[in-house]
Formats: sequence, C-alpha cells, structure tokens
Amino acid sequence: MEEQLSQLQSTVELLSAVDMEIYYWWCTAIMFLIHAGFLAYEMGASRVKNSLTAGVKNILALAYLIPAFYFVGWWIYNAFPGGFTITEGASAAAPWSSNMGPNLSDKGTGVFWAAFTLFGATTASILSGAAIERIRLSAYVILACVLGAGVWILGGAWGWHPDGWLLTELGYHDIGAAGVVHTVAGFFALGVLINLGARVGKYGPNGEINDIRPHNLPMALIGLMLIIVGFFGFLGGCIIYNVGSDWTTIYGNPTNLSAFGFNTLMGFAGGVIGAYAISREPFWMMSGALAGIISAAAGLDVYYPPVAFLVAFIGGCLAPIGGRMLEKAGIDDAVGAISVHGFAGVWSLIASGIFLHGYPNVGDLPDVTFIGQLIGAVVMMALGFVPGYGLSLAMKSLGVLRVPEEVEKIGLDAVEVPSVAYPESSIPARANQ
Repeated sequence: MEEQLSQLQSTVELLSAVDMEIYYWWCTAIMFLIHAGFLAYEMGASRVKNSLTAGVKNILALAYLIPAFYFVGWWIYNAFPGGFTITEGASAAAPWSSNMGPNLSDKGTGVFWAAFTLFGATTASILSGAAIERIRLSAYVILACVLGAGVWILGGAWGWHPDGWLLTELGYHDIGAAGVVHTVAGFFALGVLINLGARVGKYGPNGEINDIRPHNLPMALIGLMLIIVGFFGFLGGCIIYNVGSDWTTIYGNPTNLSAFGFNTLMGFAGGVIGAYAISREPFWMMSGALAGIISAAAGLDVYYPPVAFLVAFIGGCLAPIGGRMLEKAGIDDAVGAISVHGFAGVWSLIASGIFLHGYPNVGDLPDVTFIGQLIGAVVMMALGFVPGYGLSLAMKSLGVLRVPEEVEKIGLDAVEVPSVAYPESSIPARANQ
C-alpha cells in the first residue's frame, strides 16, 4: 500500500509539473500574437514608402533579441535583484549552466526564460512604433537589444524578483509589469526620440503641426486588436503556477486567473471608452484599449473590477491627451507609444499606490504604500530614460542613428528593403506618400 501511495504521489507531482510547463508554453505562444499585432500595427501606421521597413525591423529585432536574452538577459535578472551587486545564485542562470538547456530534471527554467524573453521583445516593439519612418534599421536593432535584453530586465530584477530591492524595501507591487516593462520601455523611447528628431514634414516652418496619416488604418486597428489578444498570454505569464499548490503572484501573494479575467476585460473596456470620449479617433480608441489594460496592470490581482474600470478609464483619457502634449513639445511619437505605455505605466503605479495603500505582502515584506509605488515609478522612468537618451545621443554623434534626409524623403523601403510593398498599379493612400 505504501509503495502504491508513493507511486501515486510521484505521478501526481509529475503531472502537475508537466501542467506547469504546458501553461507557460501556451502563454508564450499567445504572447507571439503581440508581435504579429505590432507588425501589422506599425506597417499600417507607416506611409506606403516605409511600410516594409517598419515590419522588417520588428522581425529582425525579435530574432536578434532572443539569443541576446539567452546570453545576457536571464543572467541579469538573477544577478542584480539587490541593485548593482551580483548575487551568489547568478551562476545558475549563466548560459553555460546545466539549467540553460535540455534538462529532464528542470521543468521550469526553459518555459520561464521563454516568457521573459517575450516580455523583453515587447519592450523592443514599444520602441519600434515610436521611431518608425526615420530610424536606421541597424540602429534600431542595437537599441532594441540593449532595451530588451538589458535595461528592462534590470528593472525586472529590482521590481519583480522575489529578492528585488524595490519589493523588499518598499513593498513594490507591479503584478502586470506596468512599471518594469511599459514604463521602462516608454521612457527609453522618449530618450531616443529626443535625439532622433521628428519626421521630415511633421512640423512646418512656423512650428505648425502637420498630420502624417497611416497608409492603412484598418491594418493598424487589426494589429492593435491582435496585441490585445496577445496580452492575455503576457498577463498570464505574470502569474505563478505553483506545482502542488494554488496560484500566486510573482511576489508570492495568493491570486487566481479569475481575478485576472475580471480586471483585464474591465481594463480593456475602460481604456477604449476613455480614449473614445476624449478623441473620437479610431487609432486612439484602440490605443486606449492598451492604455487601459496597462493602467490596471499594477493592481490587476487585487482590484475590485469597477475600480479597475475606473483606473483604466482615466488611463484611456490620459493617453490621447499625453500624445498631444508630446506632439506640441516637438516629440514626434508616430504611434503614441510613450503615452500609451510610458505615461499609462506611470499612472498604473500611482493608481495602485492610491487604491492598494496598506495592502499586505507575504511574510516580513513591507506593505504596499503610495510612497513606495511613487518611488518605484520614478526609478522605472529613470531606468528607461537615461540609457535610452545616452545611447541614442552617442549614436547621433556618430551619425548612425537616423537615415539621411534624402533617404527619408524617397522612403526607407527603397534603401533598407529590396522589395516593394504594393507592386500593383493601385497603391493605397498614394497621395500620402
């Protein structure tokens, strides 16, 4: 009898471990839809003469970032939770570790690494949209790898790791990566755009703002909807499947997928309605869906659904307002990425500080506080902006950040991509080339 019970227990544990692998496997697969969405979104948002380059740079960045995260990113996450001092356990995440490859005794590292790699790829795609139509393909790939395999994951080590200093010292709560992914990427993009400059023709001689319209708005809207679908994999990857026990957040707090189901959908709805109320513009309306989910993301596991809707509604309202403010300030963010991801990410952390103040963390970890969330927001803003600005400034000084003006006028596709997006005689939005 004891032998049978032991075998039964072993079987149950094995099946639970396999279920965990399967769960993160499909989260990662669904997250790939984010990049299908960004591909369509940015190609549609570009003018005809730049549409293929917008797509190609997304594909290339994803391909380069995957090995970069393998060799560097996963190690950074495990090496620097306490700041800039390397922890003792970092060697287990080094690329030569037995955990970093096929290992029948390790059913967690590979699927977690895959999910985190796709988180990093999302940060790169956020930068991609902001910089379309004038950044060099090579410059973007370099910036994307630095952001996706280095910068954001340092924020992840500080704010997501169980030993991260923002958590252990300030009680930082950011279950849906509003800070460690979206704020960092949004402000990295802001730093880059300051040095990259506006597209030719965006501003008139007297400072008037000219509207540069997408060549295929329906494609952009479909792309945005695909990103929303992919977010269910993204947010699903933010919850911990514990073998033999219940779900927890990345911080160890108890939760379940029902909480995520309620508040992800309420975030979507609130963001769409808020952005539509302010702009009435389809592009911002769908971007507001993203802003709404991101706004609710930091407290996704805890919010009462109407609170998630309210937070998302405010985030949806703020997105087009923030986009217009940047435009007036001379920042040409082609798809509103800084507002949708960076500003909404900051609002998410502040809102969670307001509504979750005093919420207890597990064990001896500090409670969630408004000040802790506010400091966390400032840290993530600085972590994104400083390297984004510094690296792009160096590239600008070397003359390798932006394509020459004559190339921009004829279109990046003519130089960067040996193909034609629309070879037939009828070209969409010909007048907008």
